[in-house]
Amino acid sequence: MHEYSIVQSLLNSCEENAQQNEATKVTKVVVKIGVMSGVEPDLLQTAFDTFKENTMCDKAEFIINVQPVVIKCLDCKEESTLQKHEYACLKCESVNIEILDGEEMYLMQLELE
Repeated sequence: MHEYSIVQSLLNSCEENAQQNEATKVTKVVVKIGVMSGVEPDLLQTAFDTFKENTMCDKAEFIINVQPVVIKCLDCKEESTLQKHEYACLKCESVNIEILDGEEMYLMQLELE
């Protein structure tokens, strides 16, 4: 499970940010996970709950926002949010598309004390 290594890196980043801002603990961590990122939200939650002990994130609330795939059609220029894994323009049905969002995982917000 690569979620464990992702969480370890996330916890390290949270602690670095907390130390840079002279905080003693992290109270909230918000991440955005794209549906195409390869990260399973349930496994990420379990990994975070497992590894946060004895860190500055020990009591932190962990919020996961799942980002659907957003595309732009290169033919008709329409932007669409896909509800299914059918990679075609919803307006003209072209498969000549660019993926704008939904492939990455980002640390979106930290609340520190």
